[in-house]
Amino acid sequence: MEETPEGLANAAAVRQAAKRKREELSNLKAQLDAPPLKKRERPPPVLRHEVSTPEGFEETSLNLDPKLHGTLEQPAWTGEPAKVYPFKLDPFQSTAIACVERSESVLVSAHTSAGKTAVAEYAIAKAFKNQQRVIYTSPLKALSNQKYRELQEEFTDVGLMTGDVAINPNAMCIVMTTEILRNMLYRGSEILREVSWVIFDEVHYMQDRERGVVWEETIIFLPKDTRMVFLSATLANAPEFAAWVAKLRAHPCHVVYTDFRPTPLQHWMCMAGASEGLHLVMDEFGNFRSDNFSKAKDAANQAKMPLEDGLHGALGDGPSDIGTPEGGRGRGRGRGEGRGRGDRGRGRGAGGYIKSMDWQPVIVFSFSRRECEQYAGALKKQVDFIEDKEEKEHIAEIFRNATSTLKGEDQELECIQELLPMLQNGIAVHHSGLLPILKELIELLFQEGHVKALFATETFAMGINMPARTVIFTAMRKWDGQEHRWMASGEYIQMSGRAGRRGTDARGNCIMMASSDMDAETCRDIVTGKPSPLMSSFKLSYYTLLNVLRRIEGTGHDMEFIVANSFDQFQHEHGMPEKKAQLAQLQAELDGIDERSAKGIAEYHDLQQEIAKQDDVLVSRMIRPDVCLHFLRSGRIARVRDGTTDWGWGIVVEYRRDPAAKANGTLHGSQDSYTILMLLRCSSVSGPGGVPQPAGPDEVGEMHVVPVPLNLLRSLSSLRIAIPNDLRVPETRHSTLLTLKEQQKLYPDGLPQLDPVEDMNLNDEELVKAVRQIEQLEKRLCANEFFRSEKNAERIHLLDERAAKLYRRDQLQEEMRNSVLHRFREETKCRMQVLRRLGHISPDDVVLLKGRAACEIDTADELLTTELMFNGTFNDLDKHQLVALVSCLVPVEKSNEEIKLKQQLAKPLGELQETAEMIATTSAECKLEVDAEEYMQSFKPTMMDIIDKWSKGCSFKQLCEGTDLFEGSIIRATRRLNELMNQLELAAKAVGDEGLAAKFAESVETIRRDIMFAASLYI
Repeated sequence: MEETPEGLANAAAVRQAAKRKREELSNLKAQLDAPPLKKRERPPPVLRHEVSTPEGFEETSLNLDPKLHGTLEQPAWTGEPAKVYPFKLDPFQSTAIACVERSESVLVSAHTSAGKTAVAEYAIAKAFKNQQRVIYTSPLKALSNQKYRELQEEFTDVGLMTGDVAINPNAMCIVMTTEILRNMLYRGSEILREVSWVIFDEVHYMQDRERGVVWEETIIFLPKDTRMVFLSATLANAPEFAAWVAKLRAHPCHVVYTDFRPTPLQHWMCMAGASEGLHLVMDEFGNFRSDNFSKAKDAANQAKMPLEDGLHGALGDGPSDIGTPEGGRGRGRGRGEGRGRGDRGRGRGAGGYIKSMDWQPVIVFSFSRRECEQYAGALKKQVDFIEDKEEKEHIAEIFRNATSTLKGEDQELECIQELLPMLQNGIAVHHSGLLPILKELIELLFQEGHVKALFATETFAMGINMPARTVIFTAMRKWDGQEHRWMASGEYIQMSGRAGRRGTDARGNCIMMASSDMDAETCRDIVTGKPSPLMSSFKLSYYTLLNVLRRIEGTGHDMEFIVANSFDQFQHEHGMPEKKAQLAQLQAELDGIDERSAKGIAEYHDLQQEIAKQDDVLVSRMIRPDVCLHFLRSGRIARVRDGTTDWGWGIVVEYRRDPAAKANGTLHGSQDSYTILMLLRCSSVSGPGGVPQPAGPDEVGEMHVVPVPLNLLRSLSSLRIAIPNDLRVPETRHSTLLTLKEQQKLYPDGLPQLDPVEDMNLNDEELVKAVRQIEQLEKRLCANEFFRSEKNAERIHLLDERAAKLYRRDQLQEEMRNSVLHRFREETKCRMQVLRRLGHISPDDVVLLKGRAACEIDTADELLTTELMFNGTFNDLDKHQLVALVSCLVPVEKSNEEIKLKQQLAKPLGELQETAEMIATTSAECKLEVDAEEYMQSFKPTMMDIIDKWSKGCSFKQLCEGTDLFEGSIIRATRRLNELMNQLELAAKAVGDEGLAAKFAESVETIRRDIMFAASLYI
């Protein structure tokens, strides 16, 4: 550096910055490495025990000795234990074990790593002691494999049953997926007569939208004398669940709940755009530090460049800074070998943080599989966590042993070859798109301490106990299949629970990499919020209806048995007293409003609701980047609304595109890719964390430039106004406010807006329909007597309140009338009509031949599958075409590639689609709400060509080169296809078609080979 005054000053500044960075690291390290907390500094573990009993139950009927078993309210076991632990049990473990000794069901609700598995192991030991069988169920095949290995080492006589594997099915303890247990119940398996205990691991999975009903059906149909142990993350309504089980089983069910974390957590924040390090936002005592959150926001606001340093840099600043992946084979993704900031020598701070702060092992949660790989690839270039050559060689030896079961060509797969160097750096990736054998290898290395930084999706939080010292969240927003939203507190609790190794770490660390739009209240709600309640996902399927019909033949039960006993119906009944109280209060508040006024107010409210609904349709199309960016020029007047917060009209300054969207190479990208800088009228009083708030109606307000996500725009005016070049001066910003107010005076009935059809050239049918409906609804609204008569803002607000109360009153009355039982009674009637029309059941509801075939199929659409079987579609295909066609029935993730099928595959696909259309038409005729187009599109030929090639001997490497699907996704879909083919074989046998059954058996053998069905490392 030149020895000029400027050069010397720059050198001094650099030295000063480096000094500050060293001090920051030192201070953070001191906080993280503080000595273990003294016992008196943390409150003792809080145990909550409750017991639910069925109506009329008396404890004396149990015939238990209080000296030995305690009481129903205070269970305690003083006898000889069935299993002895090498450590002192926590209070919740001792209480839960006492419930097991009383032979009463128990729900254990506790944080990850708290030690719930000890209770499950005790129930197994008790069953073994009494020479009784026990079943351990889990929601996932992979988790079942892991549990099998864990329990087999402990108890030896353990079996495994999943859709893929059956090992020692006559063992005293059988590990299985919950679907397998449900199917055994429907088939009346003799094994279940000998089962004394069933353990439901991760029972909170019962609220899964697709598969949650399996848990309810299983609990309903288990033999009455079978007891259950439920293991769950913390639940807000655990007593309600226990009350349902007690009523259903006519026996007590205990709840043992603790929110105590054996290893306390500290929660840190690194705000996007911040040039400083981490800020402690919640300490291990649960105190939320608003002052530190404000500092984090201030640091982000003062930063000159977004994501300049700190943790974001260490993780590659997301896909945008990782650049275009190399080695992606044209598949739209890669292994993180990008040319981004990491190559330019910037953003290395956080990779150093992880190592220098001794945070490892660290789990980095990302909601995108692609980002997991890219982050890991970026970190691999920056840090080598493993410097010991012997450890590197040991990792290589484990890797070679694990992959040695694969044939030579499969061992040369790019995804396998690229993994070893990363593992030898102590870095790994874990998501559903990985090859199953690689996922298991990474899990085993993680458990042995060889993986120091693991980049994973949220599914990793559900599994066997694999804690780390630190958990990092790369984002606090997620896409849940319907919308981008903040992470729920229950999700955060589940994932953050991986932080802190019991007996090893003084405390665990959770680090949130938050975007600038997060405010203090949102952050507080996430990190201090209560666990999510367990809600029923009960639904009727044709598989359930047919199996229940077959099961209840001759039992005296009717079709409503399962619905009446569902958790959904129980929750409805349980909530009735509260709804009655709400209704009474609303009715009291609405007294004095005559019926005519009530009708007018209700119409006023309904019209507003319908206009808002149609406006959402309109806006969703208008604010697509490819449509609206042309109109978002400087000076455009636009309206902004964030949920219920209406900012009113503002002025566009400019729009900016997220660098991540540019890196992806798409022309426009999604709405989330854009931020609009707007002049908005802000209140002089900021919200929590310094977040600007809209000025009130009686407040003058000040114009400020506020970043607004594109999806918050609600209207675009046809007006543009000139804005000054320099908006840093308050006076120039105020002049824009005066100009905006002048325009609003010129248009007292509202600013003119861009017409989506005439001005923006949007002509799709749904949008035009929405425009017409809004016009008609607004005419009706203008004709409403309350809309015409009430011009005063305060009166309008009062009117809105009354309308909302009337709407809520009607809603409550409807909810109370339409119980779950009533609702499903109507749906059952319609579905039964469909089954009769398609020939599955007789007019008097006896299951016919086609129905008995459908009873065997639960991995695909049972109606379409059996229809194809009975209409002869399968008979005309050879073994390769058969398995290829059946692959269309198996759900698979989205693919962007164009599907090109050979003629011999296109013809049977056409038959499948015609059959699907017939089923959709029949369903609609039976008054079921079915979107025929959506139903038909759900059977995609994505895997058809892949399976056809694989069936004919194509190598796995060649398959991967021809698709953008992840390797693990291909294998998962193929294994599910194998399961469906096996069910089809059983279905053919059930109807006596041995020839077709043999054809299914021959066809499935063409895909059961090599890496697709490589044995699990756990078994």
